[in-house]
Amino acid sequence: MQNQIFSMNREMFDKSNEERNIYRAPEGLNEELIKQISKDKNEPEWMLNLRLKALELFNQTPLPNWGPNLKNLDLSKISFYVKPDSVKNSKNWNEVPEDIKKTFERLGIPEAERKALSGVGAQYDSEVVYHNLKKEWEDKGVIFEDCDVALQKYPELFKEHFMNKCIPINDHKFIMLHAAVWSGGTFIYIPKNVKVDIPLQAYFRMNSKKMGQFEHTLIIADEGSEIHYIEGCSAPIYSDNSIHAGCVEIYVKKNARVRYSSIENWSKNTYNLNTKRAIVEENGIVEWISGNMGSGITMLYPCSVLKGRNSKADHISIAFAGKGQNQDTGAKVFHLSENTNSNIQSKSISIDGGITSYRGLVKINKGCRNSKSSVECDALMIDNKSVSNTYPFIDVKEKDVDVAHEATVGKINDEQIFYLMSRGLSEEQAKQIVVSGFIEPIIKQLPLEYAAELNKLIELEMEGSLG
Repeated sequence: MQNQIFSMNREMFDKSNEERNIYRAPEGLNEELIKQISKDKNEPEWMLNLRLKALELFNQTPLPNWGPNLKNLDLSKISFYVKPDSVKNSKNWNEVPEDIKKTFERLGIPEAERKALSGVGAQYDSEVVYHNLKKEWEDKGVIFEDCDVALQKYPELFKEHFMNKCIPINDHKFIMLHAAVWSGGTFIYIPKNVKVDIPLQAYFRMNSKKMGQFEHTLIIADEGSEIHYIEGCSAPIYSDNSIHAGCVEIYVKKNARVRYSSIENWSKNTYNLNTKRAIVEENGIVEWISGNMGSGITMLYPCSVLKGRNSKADHISIAFAGKGQNQDTGAKVFHLSENTNSNIQSKSISIDGGITSYRGLVKINKGCRNSKSSVECDALMIDNKSVSNTYPFIDVKEKDVDVAHEATVGKINDEQIFYLMSRGLSEEQAKQIVVSGFIEPIIKQLPLEYAAELNKLIELEMEGSLG
Protein backbone atom coordinates (compact mmCIF):
# COMPACT_ATOMS: atom_id res chain seq x y z
CA MET A 1 0.00 0.00 0.00
CA GLN A 2 1.52 3.29 -1.09
CA ASN A 3 2.15 5.79 1.70
CA GLN A 4 0.06 8.91 1.60
CA ILE A 5 0.78 12.40 2.88
CA PHE A 6 -1.75 13.96 5.19
CA SER A 7 -2.17 17.61 6.13
CA MET A 8 -4.47 19.76 8.22
CA ASN A 9 -6.71 22.46 6.77
CA ARG A 10 -5.59 25.71 8.43
CA GLU A 11 -7.44 28.15 6.17
CA MET A 12 -9.54 29.66 8.97
CA PHE A 13 -6.43 30.18 11.14
CA ASP A 14 -3.81 31.36 8.64
CA LYS A 15 -5.62 34.46 7.36
CA SER A 16 -3.91 37.49 8.92
CA ASN A 17 -4.93 41.13 9.22
CA GLU A 18 -2.86 44.14 8.28
CA GLU A 19 -1.02 45.29 11.39
CA ARG A 20 -2.46 48.48 12.90
CA ASN A 21 -0.89 49.01 16.28
CA ILE A 22 -0.94 51.81 18.82
CA TYR A 23 2.44 50.60 19.99
CA ARG A 24 4.88 47.90 18.99
CA ALA A 25 7.91 47.45 21.20
CA PRO A 26 11.32 47.37 19.53
CA GLU A 27 12.68 43.87 19.13
CA GLY A 28 14.55 42.44 22.08
CA LEU A 29 14.23 42.46 25.86
CA ASN A 30 15.54 45.02 28.32
CA GLU A 31 14.71 46.80 31.57
CA GLU A 32 13.30 49.85 29.79
CA LEU A 33 10.66 47.72 28.06
CA ILE A 34 9.63 46.10 31.36
CA LYS A 35 9.17 49.54 32.93
CA GLN A 36 7.20 50.69 29.87
CA ILE A 37 4.79 47.73 30.08
CA SER A 38 4.21 48.29 33.80
CA LYS A 39 3.72 52.03 33.33
CA ASP A 40 1.24 51.50 30.47
CA LYS A 41 -0.83 49.25 32.71
CA ASN A 42 -0.59 51.56 35.75
CA GLU A 43 0.62 48.66 37.88
CA PRO A 44 1.46 48.79 41.60
CA GLU A 45 5.10 48.86 42.62
CA TRP A 46 5.12 45.22 43.73
CA MET A 47 4.25 44.07 40.21
CA LEU A 48 7.00 46.18 38.62
CA ASN A 49 9.47 44.75 41.12
CA LEU A 50 8.31 41.21 40.32
CA ARG A 51 8.78 41.87 36.60
CA LEU A 52 12.27 43.29 37.07
CA LYS A 53 13.34 40.42 39.32
CA ALA A 54 12.04 37.94 36.74
CA LEU A 55 14.04 39.69 34.00
CA GLU A 56 17.18 39.44 36.14
CA LEU A 57 16.60 35.70 36.67
CA PHE A 58 15.89 35.20 32.96
CA ASN A 59 19.16 36.81 31.94
CA GLN A 60 21.08 34.54 34.34
CA THR A 61 19.43 31.27 33.24
CA PRO A 62 20.50 29.24 30.18
CA LEU A 63 18.09 27.64 27.74
CA PRO A 64 17.01 24.10 28.67
CA ASN A 65 19.37 21.44 27.32
CA TRP A 66 16.75 18.68 27.12
CA GLY A 67 13.76 18.18 24.84
CA PRO A 68 13.42 19.80 21.40
CA ASN A 69 16.29 21.93 20.14
CA LEU A 70 15.61 25.66 20.65
CA LYS A 71 18.73 26.93 18.88
CA ASN A 72 16.70 28.72 16.17
CA LEU A 73 14.66 30.70 18.71
CA ASP A 74 16.29 34.16 18.49
CA LEU A 75 14.68 36.25 21.23
CA SER A 76 16.55 39.35 20.08
CA LYS A 77 14.28 39.40 17.01
CA ILE A 78 11.00 39.16 18.96
CA SER A 79 8.72 42.07 19.84
CA PHE A 80 7.49 41.31 23.36
CA TYR A 81 4.66 43.85 23.60
CA VAL A 82 2.22 44.81 20.82
CA LYS A 83 -0.87 46.96 21.47
CA PRO A 84 -3.43 46.75 18.64
CA ASP A 85 -5.48 49.75 17.55
CA SER A 86 -8.62 48.72 19.44
CA VAL A 87 -10.97 49.75 22.22
CA LYS A 88 -9.60 47.82 25.19
CA ASN A 89 -11.82 45.29 26.93
CA SER A 90 -15.15 46.11 25.31
CA LYS A 91 -18.34 44.26 26.33
CA ASN A 92 -19.87 44.86 22.90
CA TRP A 93 -18.55 43.12 19.78
CA ASN A 94 -19.73 46.10 17.68
CA GLU A 95 -17.14 48.29 19.43
CA VAL A 96 -14.29 45.98 18.35
CA PRO A 97 -12.57 47.09 15.09
CA GLU A 98 -14.13 45.39 12.10
CA ASP A 99 -11.08 43.41 10.99
CA ILE A 100 -10.43 42.10 14.50
CA LYS A 101 -14.10 41.27 15.00
CA LYS A 102 -14.16 39.37 11.68
CA THR A 103 -11.14 37.33 12.82
CA PHE A 104 -12.99 36.13 15.91
CA GLU A 105 -16.19 35.58 13.89
CA ARG A 106 -14.23 33.37 11.49
CA LEU A 107 -13.01 31.42 14.51
CA GLY A 108 -16.61 31.06 15.74
CA ILE A 109 -16.18 32.86 19.07
CA PRO A 110 -19.21 35.25 19.09
CA GLU A 111 -21.49 32.44 17.88
CA ALA A 112 -20.22 30.07 20.56
CA GLU A 113 -20.78 32.78 23.18
CA ARG A 114 -24.42 33.15 22.12
CA LYS A 115 -25.11 29.42 22.05
CA ALA A 116 -23.04 27.66 24.67
CA LEU A 117 -21.02 29.89 27.00
CA SER A 118 -21.41 31.78 30.26
CA GLY A 119 -18.85 34.36 29.20
CA VAL A 120 -16.04 35.05 26.73
CA GLY A 121 -12.70 36.84 26.70
CA ALA A 122 -10.83 37.59 23.47
CA GLN A 123 -7.20 38.66 23.32
CA TYR A 124 -5.53 40.02 20.19
CA ASP A 125 -1.73 40.21 20.37
CA SER A 126 -0.87 41.70 23.81
CA GLU A 127 -4.27 43.19 24.70
CA VAL A 128 -7.72 41.86 25.60
CA VAL A 129 -10.18 43.46 23.14
CA TYR A 130 -13.43 41.88 24.38
CA HIS A 131 -14.55 40.48 27.73
CA ASN A 132 -18.03 39.73 28.98
CA LEU A 133 -19.78 37.62 31.64
CA LYS A 134 -23.50 36.90 31.62
CA LYS A 135 -25.39 38.70 34.37
CA GLU A 136 -26.71 35.59 36.08
CA TRP A 137 -23.16 34.65 37.06
CA GLU A 138 -22.21 38.19 38.07
CA ASP A 139 -25.17 38.13 40.44
CA LYS A 140 -23.77 34.97 42.08
CA GLY A 141 -20.42 36.63 42.72
CA VAL A 142 -18.45 35.03 39.89
CA ILE A 143 -15.49 37.16 38.76
CA PHE A 144 -14.41 36.85 35.13
CA GLU A 145 -11.98 39.55 34.04
CA ASP A 146 -8.74 39.83 32.15
CA CYS A 147 -5.73 39.85 34.45
CA ASP A 148 -4.82 43.48 33.76
CA VAL A 149 -8.26 44.56 35.01
CA ALA A 150 -8.32 42.09 37.91
CA LEU A 151 -5.01 43.45 39.21
CA GLN A 152 -6.67 46.86 39.54
CA LYS A 153 -10.09 45.76 40.81
CA TYR A 154 -9.12 42.92 43.17
CA PRO A 155 -5.53 43.76 44.22
CA GLU A 156 -5.36 41.67 47.43
CA LEU A 157 -6.90 38.52 45.93
CA PHE A 158 -4.70 38.88 42.84
CA LYS A 159 -1.46 39.45 44.75
CA GLU A 160 -2.13 36.49 47.07
CA HIS A 161 -2.31 34.04 44.17
CA PHE A 162 -0.28 35.51 41.27
CA MET A 163 2.99 33.61 40.59
CA ASN A 164 3.46 32.92 44.26
CA LYS A 165 2.34 29.54 45.62
CA CYS A 166 1.48 27.75 42.38
CA ILE A 167 4.09 28.79 39.79
CA PRO A 168 6.88 30.96 41.26
CA ILE A 169 8.77 33.30 38.96
CA ASN A 170 12.00 31.25 39.29
CA ASP A 171 10.40 27.99 38.11
CA HIS A 172 12.23 27.82 34.75
CA LYS A 173 13.61 30.14 32.07
CA PHE A 174 10.39 30.69 30.13
CA ILE A 175 8.37 31.31 33.27
CA MET A 176 10.94 33.97 34.13
CA LEU A 177 10.36 35.47 30.68
CA HIS A 178 6.60 35.27 31.15
CA ALA A 179 6.72 36.96 34.55
CA ALA A 180 8.76 39.81 33.08
CA VAL A 181 6.51 40.59 30.08
CA TRP A 182 3.08 39.04 30.78
CA SER A 183 0.05 40.90 29.43
CA GLY A 184 -3.68 40.20 29.38
CA GLY A 185 -5.13 36.76 29.97
CA THR A 186 -7.94 35.60 32.24
CA PHE A 187 -8.79 35.93 35.93
CA ILE A 188 -11.59 33.75 37.34
CA TYR A 189 -12.89 33.51 40.89
CA ILE A 190 -15.77 31.15 41.68
CA PRO A 191 -17.31 31.75 45.15
CA LYS A 192 -17.97 28.97 47.64
CA ASN A 193 -20.53 26.37 46.53
CA VAL A 194 -21.28 28.14 43.22
CA LYS A 195 -21.42 25.73 40.30
CA VAL A 196 -21.03 27.36 36.88
CA ASP A 197 -22.68 24.71 34.72
CA ILE A 198 -22.05 26.45 31.37
CA PRO A 199 -18.39 26.89 30.32
CA LEU A 200 -16.41 30.12 30.25
CA GLN A 201 -14.02 30.61 27.35
CA ALA A 202 -11.07 32.78 26.36
CA TYR A 203 -9.47 32.88 22.92
CA PHE A 204 -5.93 34.14 22.34
CA ARG A 205 -5.07 35.29 18.83
CA MET A 206 -1.57 36.30 17.76
CA ASN A 207 -1.74 38.37 14.55
CA SER A 208 1.54 40.30 14.36
CA LYS A 209 4.78 38.97 12.90
CA LYS A 210 7.80 38.18 15.06
CA MET A 211 6.01 38.76 18.33
CA GLY A 212 5.54 37.05 21.66
CA GLN A 213 2.24 36.47 23.41
CA PHE A 214 2.35 36.03 27.18
CA GLU A 215 -1.19 35.90 28.53
CA HIS A 216 -1.71 34.86 32.16
CA THR A 217 -4.58 32.66 33.32
CA LEU A 218 -5.41 32.59 37.02
CA ILE A 219 -8.35 30.49 38.23
CA ILE A 220 -9.47 30.28 41.88
CA ALA A 221 -12.25 27.78 42.58
CA ASP A 222 -13.32 28.30 46.19
CA GLU A 223 -14.62 25.49 48.42
CA GLY A 224 -17.39 23.40 46.90
CA SER A 225 -17.42 25.32 43.60
CA GLU A 226 -17.26 24.03 40.02
CA ILE A 227 -16.16 25.55 36.72
CA HIS A 228 -15.36 24.44 33.17
CA TYR A 229 -13.01 26.83 31.40
CA ILE A 230 -11.97 26.55 27.75
CA GLU A 231 -9.02 28.21 26.05
CA GLY A 232 -8.39 28.38 22.33
CA CYS A 233 -5.23 29.71 20.67
CA SER A 234 -4.10 30.31 17.09
CA ALA A 235 -1.84 32.41 14.88
CA PRO A 236 -1.41 32.91 11.12
CA ILE A 237 1.66 31.46 9.49
CA TYR A 238 4.61 33.71 8.68
CA SER A 239 8.19 33.09 7.57
CA ASP A 240 9.54 34.61 10.81
CA ASN A 241 9.42 32.93 14.21
CA SER A 242 7.10 33.90 17.07
CA ILE A 243 6.89 32.70 20.66
CA HIS A 244 3.99 31.88 22.94
CA ALA A 245 4.88 31.47 26.62
CA GLY A 246 1.64 31.72 28.56
CA CYS A 247 1.09 30.67 32.15
CA VAL A 248 -1.91 28.95 33.74
CA GLU A 249 -2.31 28.81 37.54
CA ILE A 250 -5.30 26.96 39.00
CA TYR A 251 -6.28 26.77 42.67
CA VAL A 252 -8.78 24.01 43.41
CA LYS A 253 -9.97 24.46 46.99
CA LYS A 254 -11.59 21.84 49.25
CA ASN A 255 -14.40 19.90 47.51
CA ALA A 256 -14.07 22.06 44.36
CA ARG A 257 -13.81 20.89 40.76
CA VAL A 258 -12.14 22.55 37.77
CA ARG A 259 -12.12 21.33 34.20
CA TYR A 260 -9.63 23.12 31.97
CA SER A 261 -9.94 22.42 28.24
CA SER A 262 -7.44 23.80 25.78
CA ILE A 263 -7.26 23.60 22.00
CA GLU A 264 -4.00 25.11 20.74
CA ASN A 265 -3.43 25.55 17.02
CA TRP A 266 -0.46 27.86 16.67
CA SER A 267 1.16 28.06 13.24
CA LYS A 268 4.39 26.22 12.46
CA ASN A 269 6.56 29.33 12.90
CA THR A 270 5.50 29.54 16.58
CA TYR A 271 7.44 28.18 19.55
CA ASN A 272 4.78 27.13 22.07
CA LEU A 273 6.48 27.05 25.49
CA ASN A 274 3.50 27.12 27.80
CA THR A 275 3.37 26.32 31.55
CA LYS A 276 0.25 25.06 33.36
CA ARG A 277 -0.16 23.94 36.97
CA ALA A 278 -2.90 23.29 39.52
CA ILE A 279 -2.81 22.94 43.31
CA VAL A 280 -5.61 20.65 44.47
CA GLU A 281 -6.86 20.66 48.07
CA GLU A 282 -8.81 17.99 49.99
CA ASN A 283 -11.45 16.17 47.89
CA GLY A 284 -10.75 18.54 45.00
CA ILE A 285 -10.69 17.47 41.35
CA VAL A 286 -8.80 18.96 38.42
CA GLU A 287 -9.30 17.79 34.84
CA TRP A 288 -6.98 18.77 31.99
CA ILE A 289 -8.32 18.20 28.46
CA SER A 290 -5.69 19.24 25.92
CA GLY A 291 -5.40 19.28 22.15
CA ASN A 292 -2.10 20.45 20.62
CA MET A 293 -2.27 20.69 16.84
CA GLY A 294 -0.02 23.53 15.73
CA SER A 295 3.36 25.16 16.38
CA GLY A 296 6.76 24.17 15.07
CA ILE A 297 7.91 23.22 18.56
CA THR A 298 5.74 22.66 21.62
CA MET A 299 6.99 21.99 25.14
CA LEU A 300 3.94 21.60 27.39
CA TYR A 301 3.44 19.43 30.47
CA PRO A 302 0.37 20.40 32.56
CA CYS A 303 1.07 19.70 36.23
CA SER A 304 -1.21 18.72 39.13
CA VAL A 305 -0.08 19.05 42.73
CA LEU A 306 -2.37 16.79 44.77
CA LYS A 307 -1.93 18.51 48.09
CA GLY A 308 -5.07 17.42 49.96
CA ARG A 309 -6.41 14.02 50.99
CA ASN A 310 -8.65 12.33 48.43
CA SER A 311 -7.72 14.85 45.73
CA LYS A 312 -7.76 13.73 42.12
CA ALA A 313 -6.25 14.71 38.75
CA ASP A 314 -7.26 13.58 35.26
CA HIS A 315 -4.98 14.42 32.31
CA ILE A 316 -6.36 13.64 28.86
CA SER A 317 -4.44 14.93 25.85
CA ILE A 318 -3.81 14.55 22.16
CA ALA A 319 -0.88 15.88 20.13
CA PHE A 320 -0.66 16.08 16.35
CA ALA A 321 2.66 16.57 14.52
CA GLY A 322 3.06 16.92 10.77
CA LYS A 323 5.97 17.96 8.59
CA GLY A 324 8.34 20.31 10.44
CA GLN A 325 6.59 19.88 13.79
CA ASN A 326 7.95 18.60 17.11
CA GLN A 327 5.26 18.13 19.76
CA ASP A 328 6.92 17.43 23.11
CA THR A 329 4.00 17.12 25.52
CA GLY A 330 2.98 15.17 28.58
CA ALA A 331 1.89 15.55 32.19
CA LYS A 332 3.27 15.86 35.70
CA VAL A 333 1.53 14.80 38.91
CA PHE A 334 2.82 15.13 42.46
CA HIS A 335 1.01 13.04 45.07
CA LEU A 336 1.55 14.81 48.39
CA SER A 337 -1.20 13.25 50.51
CA GLU A 338 -2.92 9.91 51.09
CA ASN A 339 -5.80 8.54 49.02
CA THR A 340 -4.85 10.73 46.05
CA ASN A 341 -5.62 9.58 42.53
CA SER A 342 -4.22 10.47 39.10
CA ASN A 343 -5.11 9.27 35.64
CA ILE A 344 -3.03 10.23 32.59
CA GLN A 345 -4.21 9.33 29.10
CA SER A 346 -2.06 10.62 26.25
CA LYS A 347 -2.56 10.09 22.53
CA SER A 348 -0.44 11.32 19.64
CA ILE A 349 -0.49 11.24 15.86
CA SER A 350 2.66 11.81 13.79
CA ILE A 351 2.65 12.15 10.01
CA ASP A 352 4.94 13.21 7.16
CA GLY A 353 8.08 13.20 9.34
CA GLY A 354 6.50 14.85 12.36
CA ILE A 355 7.83 14.10 15.87
CA THR A 356 5.65 13.46 18.91
CA SER A 357 6.97 12.74 22.39
CA TYR A 358 5.24 11.93 25.66
CA ARG A 359 7.30 13.26 28.56
CA GLY A 360 5.77 12.52 31.96
CA LEU A 361 6.47 12.52 35.66
CA VAL A 362 4.48 10.88 38.45
CA LYS A 363 5.85 11.28 41.95
CA ILE A 364 4.26 9.68 45.03
CA ASN A 365 5.76 10.82 48.32
CA LYS A 366 6.32 8.74 51.43
CA GLY A 367 3.16 8.54 53.51
CA CYS A 368 0.76 8.89 50.56
CA ARG A 369 -0.95 5.60 51.40
CA ASN A 370 -3.72 4.19 49.20
CA SER A 371 -2.78 6.50 46.35
CA LYS A 372 -3.34 5.38 42.77
CA SER A 373 -1.86 6.42 39.44
CA SER A 374 -2.48 5.15 35.94
CA VAL A 375 -0.53 6.28 32.86
CA GLU A 376 -1.54 5.25 29.34
CA CYS A 377 0.31 6.49 26.24
CA ASP A 378 -0.85 5.59 22.74
CA ALA A 379 0.96 6.78 19.61
CA LEU A 380 -0.18 6.40 16.00
CA MET A 381 2.29 6.88 13.14
CA ILE A 382 0.88 7.30 9.65
CA ASP A 383 4.09 6.60 7.72
CA ASN A 384 7.69 5.40 7.99
CA LYS A 385 9.13 8.93 8.14
CA SER A 386 7.45 9.93 11.40
CA VAL A 387 8.76 9.57 14.95
CA SER A 388 7.13 8.81 18.29
CA ASN A 389 8.95 8.84 21.64
CA THR A 390 7.93 8.07 25.22
CA TYR A 391 9.83 9.36 28.26
CA PRO A 392 7.91 8.30 31.36
CA PHE A 393 9.35 8.79 34.84
CA ILE A 394 7.66 7.35 37.92
CA ASP A 395 9.09 7.94 41.40
CA VAL A 396 7.31 6.06 44.20
CA LYS A 397 8.41 6.47 47.81
CA GLU A 398 5.41 4.68 49.41
CA LYS A 399 4.72 0.91 49.31
CA ASP A 400 0.96 1.01 49.87
CA VAL A 401 0.05 2.39 46.42
CA ASP A 402 -1.29 1.20 43.06
CA VAL A 403 0.66 2.36 40.01
CA ALA A 404 0.25 1.28 36.38
CA HIS A 405 1.92 2.37 33.15
CA GLU A 406 1.13 1.27 29.61
CA ALA A 407 2.49 2.53 26.30
CA THR A 408 1.73 1.50 22.71
CA VAL A 409 3.23 2.73 19.45
CA GLY A 410 1.99 1.58 16.07
CA LYS A 411 1.14 2.41 12.49
CA ILE A 412 -2.26 2.27 10.84
CA ASN A 413 -3.09 -1.41 10.52
CA ASP A 414 -3.15 -2.57 6.89
CA GLU A 415 -5.65 -5.30 7.75
CA GLN A 416 -8.09 -2.74 9.19
CA ILE A 417 -7.74 -0.61 6.07
CA PHE A 418 -8.25 -3.64 3.81
CA TYR A 419 -11.36 -4.67 5.77
CA LEU A 420 -12.91 -1.20 5.55
CA MET A 421 -12.09 -0.91 1.84
CA SER A 422 -13.71 -4.30 1.24
CA ARG A 423 -16.92 -2.69 2.57
CA GLY A 424 -16.83 -0.05 -0.15
CA LEU A 425 -14.79 2.74 1.43
CA SER A 426 -11.88 4.44 -0.30
CA GLU A 427 -8.42 4.19 1.23
CA GLU A 428 -8.65 7.83 2.34
CA GLN A 429 -12.02 7.25 4.03
CA ALA A 430 -10.77 4.08 5.70
CA LYS A 431 -7.75 5.84 7.18
CA GLN A 432 -9.88 8.73 8.41
CA ILE A 433 -12.19 6.28 10.20
CA VAL A 434 -9.22 4.64 11.93
CA VAL A 435 -7.86 8.03 13.02
CA SER A 436 -11.32 9.13 14.21
CA GLY A 437 -11.61 6.02 16.35
CA PHE A 438 -8.14 6.64 17.77
CA ILE A 439 -8.99 10.18 18.93
CA GLU A 440 -12.57 9.41 20.04
CA PRO A 441 -11.72 9.15 23.78
CA ILE A 442 -10.49 12.77 23.66
CA ILE A 443 -13.35 14.09 21.53
CA LYS A 444 -16.04 12.78 23.86
CA GLN A 445 -14.61 14.75 26.78
CA LEU A 446 -15.41 18.08 25.11
CA PRO A 447 -18.76 19.90 24.80
CA LEU A 448 -20.42 19.30 21.42
CA GLU A 449 -19.31 22.60 19.83
CA TYR A 450 -15.67 22.10 20.78
CA ALA A 451 -15.65 18.44 19.83
CA ALA A 452 -16.64 19.59 16.34
CA GLU A 453 -13.81 22.15 16.35
CA LEU A 454 -11.23 19.60 17.42
CA ASN A 455 -12.53 17.16 14.81
CA LYS A 456 -11.95 19.82 12.16
CA LEU A 457 -8.42 20.41 13.41
CA ILE A 458 -7.61 16.69 13.30
CA GLU A 459 -9.29 16.18 9.93
CA LEU A 460 -6.69 14.63 7.67
CA GLU A 461 -6.91 15.43 3.99
CA MET A 462 -5.27 13.26 1.37
CA GLU A 463 -2.81 14.99 -0.96
CA GLY A 464 -1.93 13.23 -4.17
CA SER A 465 -3.50 10.04 -5.43
CA LEU A 466 -2.78 6.31 -5.62
CA GLY A 467 -0.77 4.87 -8.47
